[in-house]
Amino acid sequence: MSSTLSTTYHHGVEWEEANGVSQAYRVGGTVYIAGQFSHDMSGAFIGEGDIEAQTEQTLRNLDRVLAGFNVTRHQLAEVIVYLTHPQEHAARCIAVWKKYIGAHRPAGTLIGVTGLAFPHQLVEIRAVAHLP
Repeated sequence: MSSTLSTTYHHGVEWEEANGVSQAYRVGGTVYIAGQFSHDMSGAFIGEGDIEAQTEQTLRNLDRVLAGFNVTRHQLAEVIVYLTHPQEHAARCIAVWKKYIGAHRPAGTLIGVTGLAFPHQLVEIRAVAHLP
Protein backbone atom coordinates (compact mmCIF):
# COMPACT_ATOMS: atom_id res chain seq x y z
CA MET A 1 0.00 0.00 0.00
CA SER A 2 1.34 3.44 -0.87
CA SER A 3 2.20 5.62 2.11
CA THR A 4 0.30 8.50 0.46
CA LEU A 5 -3.06 6.72 0.73
CA SER A 6 -5.44 7.55 3.58
CA THR A 7 -6.70 4.58 5.59
CA THR A 8 -9.09 4.26 8.51
CA TYR A 9 -9.36 1.77 11.35
CA HIS A 10 -12.53 0.70 13.20
CA HIS A 11 -12.98 -1.48 16.29
CA GLY A 12 -16.41 -2.46 14.96
CA VAL A 13 -18.37 -1.11 17.93
CA GLU A 14 -21.77 0.47 17.31
CA TRP A 15 -20.95 4.06 18.23
CA GLU A 16 -18.34 4.40 15.47
CA GLU A 17 -20.96 4.26 12.72
CA ALA A 18 -23.59 6.02 14.83
CA ASN A 19 -21.24 8.98 15.39
CA GLY A 20 -19.60 8.94 11.95
CA VAL A 21 -16.05 8.49 13.25
CA SER A 22 -13.07 6.20 12.84
CA GLN A 23 -10.72 5.07 15.60
CA ALA A 24 -7.81 6.24 13.48
CA TYR A 25 -7.06 7.89 10.20
CA ARG A 26 -3.80 7.54 8.32
CA VAL A 27 -2.48 10.25 6.02
CA GLY A 28 0.81 9.35 4.40
CA GLY A 29 3.13 8.13 7.14
CA THR A 30 1.15 9.64 10.04
CA VAL A 31 -1.61 7.87 11.97
CA TYR A 32 -4.02 10.08 13.94
CA ILE A 33 -5.63 7.99 16.68
CA ALA A 34 -8.94 9.04 18.21
CA GLY A 35 -9.43 9.01 21.94
CA GLN A 36 -9.38 5.43 23.20
CA PHE A 37 -11.11 4.41 26.39
CA SER A 38 -11.96 1.37 28.49
CA HIS A 39 -14.28 -0.92 26.53
CA ASP A 40 -14.11 -4.43 25.17
CA MET A 41 -14.70 -5.28 21.52
CA SER A 42 -18.44 -5.74 22.07
CA GLY A 43 -18.60 -2.18 23.42
CA ALA A 44 -19.07 -3.12 27.09
CA PHE A 45 -17.41 -0.73 29.54
CA ILE A 46 -14.52 -2.20 31.59
CA GLY A 47 -13.22 -1.17 35.04
CA GLU A 48 -15.86 1.09 36.54
CA GLY A 49 -14.25 3.11 39.35
CA ASP A 50 -10.78 1.55 38.81
CA ILE A 51 -8.26 3.88 37.15
CA GLU A 52 -5.62 1.17 36.72
CA ALA A 53 -8.06 -1.26 35.04
CA GLN A 54 -9.42 1.50 32.80
CA THR A 55 -5.95 2.68 31.81
CA GLU A 56 -4.80 -0.88 31.03
CA GLN A 57 -7.88 -1.58 28.86
CA THR A 58 -7.52 1.79 27.14
CA LEU A 59 -3.91 0.97 26.27
CA ARG A 60 -4.94 -2.48 24.97
CA ASN A 61 -7.40 -0.69 22.69
CA LEU A 62 -4.64 1.69 21.58
CA ASP A 63 -2.49 -1.34 20.74
CA ARG A 64 -5.34 -2.76 18.60
CA VAL A 65 -5.47 0.46 16.61
CA LEU A 66 -1.70 0.52 16.18
CA ALA A 67 -1.71 -3.12 15.04
CA GLY A 68 -4.32 -2.17 12.43
CA PHE A 69 -1.60 -0.06 10.79
CA ASN A 70 1.21 -2.53 11.51
CA VAL A 71 2.92 -0.15 13.94
CA THR A 72 3.85 -0.52 17.61
CA ARG A 73 3.67 1.67 20.69
CA HIS A 74 7.33 2.53 20.08
CA GLN A 75 6.25 4.49 17.01
CA LEU A 76 4.01 6.81 19.03
CA ALA A 77 5.12 10.40 18.53
CA GLU A 78 2.54 12.17 20.71
CA VAL A 79 0.11 11.07 23.40
CA ILE A 80 -2.61 13.12 25.07
CA VAL A 81 -4.24 11.73 28.21
CA TYR A 82 -7.59 13.15 29.34
CA LEU A 83 -8.14 12.34 33.00
CA THR A 84 -11.00 13.06 35.38
CA HIS A 85 -9.93 13.93 38.92
CA PRO A 86 -6.24 14.26 37.97
CA GLN A 87 -5.06 14.91 41.54
CA GLU A 88 -6.61 11.58 42.58
CA HIS A 89 -5.82 9.48 39.47
CA ALA A 90 -2.68 10.89 37.83
CA ALA A 91 -0.02 8.96 39.75
CA ARG A 92 -1.71 5.57 39.22
CA CYS A 93 -2.49 6.31 35.56
CA ILE A 94 1.10 7.40 34.92
CA ALA A 95 2.45 4.26 36.61
CA VAL A 96 0.42 2.08 34.21
CA TRP A 97 1.55 4.25 31.29
CA LYS A 98 5.25 3.95 32.20
CA LYS A 99 4.99 0.16 32.41
CA TYR A 100 3.26 0.14 29.01
CA ILE A 101 5.65 2.48 27.15
CA GLY A 102 8.99 1.30 28.58
CA ALA A 103 12.02 3.33 27.52
CA HIS A 104 10.27 5.04 24.59
CA ARG A 105 9.41 8.68 25.31
CA PRO A 106 6.81 10.23 22.98
CA ALA A 107 5.72 13.82 23.55
CA GLY A 108 2.99 13.75 26.17
CA THR A 109 0.30 15.90 27.69
CA LEU A 110 -2.05 15.13 30.56
CA ILE A 111 -5.22 17.22 30.69
CA GLY A 112 -7.58 17.24 33.65
CA VAL A 113 -11.25 17.30 32.62
CA THR A 114 -14.54 17.50 34.47
CA GLY A 115 -16.07 14.67 32.47
CA LEU A 116 -15.68 12.40 29.46
CA ALA A 117 -18.13 10.88 26.97
CA PHE A 118 -19.38 8.08 29.23
CA PRO A 119 -20.38 8.55 32.88
CA HIS A 120 -18.03 5.90 34.32
CA GLN A 121 -15.08 6.89 32.14
CA LEU A 122 -12.03 8.12 34.07
CA VAL A 123 -9.46 8.21 31.26
CA GLU A 124 -9.21 8.69 27.51
CA ILE A 125 -6.02 8.57 25.45
CA ARG A 126 -5.47 9.91 21.95
CA ALA A 127 -2.23 9.69 20.02
CA VAL A 128 -0.27 10.28 16.85
CA ALA A 129 2.03 7.59 15.46
CA HIS A 130 4.45 7.52 12.54
CA LEU A 131 5.03 4.70 10.13
CA PRO A 132 8.66 3.60 9.69
